[in-house]
Amino acid sequence: MKRRINQHTFQSWLRTIKSVCKQLIIPFTIFQAIRTVLFPTTFDVLLLTVFIATALVYHYELI
Repeated sequence: MKRRINQHTFQSWLRTIKSVCKQLIIPFTIFQAIRTVLFPTTFDVLLLTVFIATALVYHYELI
C-alpha cells in the first residue's frame, strides 16, 4: 500500500522551497522552450523534458 505524504508535516523551510519552485517552474519552462527552438542541443531538449515533467508534477500535486 502506498503511503501518502502529509504536507502539513513538512517543515516551514521545505514548504517555502516548494512554493518558490512551483512559482518559477513555468517561466523557466517557457524560457527553455524558446531557447530549445532557437538553439536545439541534446542538453536543451533533456532540460526542457525535466522542466515539463516537474511542471506536471506540481500541477497534478504529486509531490
